[in-house]
Amino acid sequence: MPKHPPCPQPPGAPRWVAMFHRPAEGSWTVGAESPDRAPVLYAVGDMTQTLRARGEEVTVALWGPENGAWHLFDAPAARETAPAPAASAGASAPGAGGPDRLTERMRGRRHQVLLAGLGKAGLYDLSDEDGVAVRAMAELLDEPTVRRVAHWLSAAAGER
Repeated sequence: MPKHPPCPQPPGAPRWVAMFHRPAEGSWTVGAESPDRAPVLYAVGDMTQTLRARGEEVTVALWGPENGAWHLFDAPAARETAPAPAASAGASAPGAGGPDRLTERMRGRRHQVLLAGLGKAGLYDLSDEDGVAVRAMAELLDEPTVRRVAHWLSAAAGER
């Protein structure tokens, strides 16, 4: 298990800030910031997916305002997160044909919709078990049902 230096408090007035640990530099960097929490969580979800797709370790700390002062809401896990599986890496290549490619591309698309919905609900750092569940749902559900589930997750997060 890698040890990370503690995440420093962001400078300036309290607002929502996502800090990402950069293992190569041994430092923290601002990944997203906003006066509102929802856009920061959405950005964290997207950045987490991107970093995992590259096979990189993801460690995030979420800072925000509480009673007018800074508060660390989501302390980084002291464990290394596994990279996301690249099940649909070549499935969306332009010009690729055949029913297998289309099936894989649609499965990948349903997977992305589910991950986006989970990100909007604030669930951006998924465990391996969560990843298995998302892949199973993407495999079993049709696209309208997946979109409905993603809508429910967004509504639960307060987005309309």
